[in-house]
Amino acid sequence: MGELIPAQLDTVFHALGDATRRQMLRDLSEGERTVGELARPFDMSLAAASKHVKALEGAGLLRREIRGRTHYCRLDSRPLSGAFDWLAYYERLWSNRFDELERLLREEAASNIPPSGEDQ
Repeated sequence: MGELIPAQLDTVFHALGDATRRQMLRDLSEGERTVGELARPFDMSLAAASKHVKALEGAGLLRREIRGRTHYCRLDSRPLSGAFDWLAYYERLWSNRFDELERLLREEAASNIPPSGEDQ
């Protein structure tokens, strides 16, 4: 699948650690955007937006193409598969623990049910 080496995984999670960059990725999931279009919802300068774009680009989550003086950005979701694989391990771990907790709670509830016909 999308195995990333630890440094790449760190870069992806760092990029995803910022709400502005996560929203930019969400916007890019709908199609190509210019840096100005990515900046607009945040009322930020092009310089500030460019820093976010560079972080996403450095993580491999964004591809930039320059046409004339305009920078167009596209989502590259491949690095997300490595992050997903990493998270999936912990999802399985927690699912197993919740399944075990559910089993224990059912056993406890079953042992606390008084036999039928007994006064409560």
